Amino acid sequence: MGDDPVQRGRPTATAGPGAPGAARRSGSRVWRALGLRRGRGAAVDRDLTKGSIPGNLLSLAWPIITSNTLRIVDQLADFVWAAWGFGTAAIAGIGAAQQWSMLAMTGRMGLDTAVRAMISRAVGAGDIALANHVALQGFTVSISFSAVMGLLGILLTPILLRLLGVSEEVVDHATVYLRVQFVAVTTTGLMMISAAILQASGDAMSPLKADLVTRVLHLAMSPFMIFGWFIPGFDGMGIAGAAVSNAVAGMVGFFLLVRVLFTGRSRLHLSFREYYVDFPLIWRIIRLGTPAAVTSMERSLGHLVLFMFVAPFGTTVVAAHSVVRRTQTLINPGGMGMGHAAGILVGQNLGAGEPRRARLTVAWALCLIIGLNLVTGGLAIAFPTMFMAIFNPSPELLEVATVWLRILALSFILTGASMVFGNSFNTAGDTLVPMIVTLVTIWGMQQPLAYLLPKYTILGEYGVAWAAVISSAARVGIYIPYFFWGPWLKKKVI
Repeated sequence: MGDDPVQRGRPTATAGPGAPGAARRSGSRVWRALGLRRGRGAAVDRDLTKGSIPGNLLSLAWPIITSNTLRIVDQLADFVWAAWGFGTAAIAGIGAAQQWSMLAMTGRMGLDTAVRAMISRAVGAGDIALANHVALQGFTVSISFSAVMGLLGILLTPILLRLLGVSEEVVDHATVYLRVQFVAVTTTGLMMISAAILQASGDAMSPLKADLVTRVLHLAMSPFMIFGWFIPGFDGMGIAGAAVSNAVAGMVGFFLLVRVLFTGRSRLHLSFREYYVDFPLIWRIIRLGTPAAVTSMERSLGHLVLFMFVAPFGTTVVAAHSVVRRTQTLINPGGMGMGHAAGILVGQNLGAGEPRRARLTVAWALCLIIGLNLVTGGLAIAFPTMFMAIFNPSPELLEVATVWLRILALSFILTGASMVFGNSFNTAGDTLVPMIVTLVTIWGMQQPLAYLLPKYTILGEYGVAWAAVISSAARVGIYIPYFFWGPWLKKKVI
């Protein structure tokens, strides 16, 4: 879809600082430093359907895991600013707000899953033109969905916060923050669909570099926007300033990734010259992505309902729950990243007609993530206060959060394995089974237990955490026999 600029001949510029193109070469030094310069390295065109399976998996997984970690650090930074500048109520407010903003994002991420499945399958089959076309239609769907979700969220923000049962003090802290986060749903969504497209093609480094720029920018801007540092006449926006910084940084990251996609710096090379709205393909993206979106939203809704079960125990417990949830994702980022990497390799191998390699990819991913999570889970159990210290917790908050983190650390291995299975099946095109398994284990098991255990046992608020652990164990127990059965290897995507 358009000529690759790398392949086109170019006139040679005259040497010297005043020569035509010298300014362009000087300006490109920034992009070269970020690894986003014109042209592309051999790694971008690497055939991931051949060679060492663990080698291919690790080469794709570590940048994705690092990107996920950077995003989690971003979210944690908002909690840290709230903790040091505004106290427990602000921490609870950010926790409440992020429940809803994450719900909006995860619904759109299901569509990313469908695009990732189609592009990886097309790349594995060697049909780059089709992969380019799917990517453009994926942008169309993502922009439309994000805009609708963002608008609804902005209008309903106060209602959504009060639905969680938090105090009015918490609502006051969270309202503007959440509204700005809903604005950022579109910018963040565009960045995430761009990253998903590149990763599906086999390029995980460009999204990592863009993520690094984005997160540094967010962290650098936040204190100025929150506290008004060194800005005459500006007293700061409070915790809403962190959300503003996030929205601006997300737009910068999106432009960096678009530059890669539209200028031939990746295996894909997008162009609007042949773009048209392909309604049949969009329908296929929606049909394939809807179960994956429902799966993601089930998890987010499940966490939201758990939040509601926690709310009656008071602001300190709500803050502890919010802090532990973010800490858990920080010290256990590998499951989602390894799952995405495994899914992409599964899709490419199935596109290349290699189902055996697809199955072995999942097996290797499980071994790697179990080993990693044994380490991180052990650290969380042995040194929980080390992870809590950055939040400047009160003694009451630290006491609750420490116990909660130790309980959830028991589920790290289970959660990582579940993510590998679920993402691999989804990207293979089998999005219905993960949706059903999630429905059964979260709504048929986790939520009833989260209601009953605190009410009818001596566990109190910690019964909510134990319900999540039990649900994770059940999910893995269902996925294992389905993996060996193998219908997920036979799904048609394109």
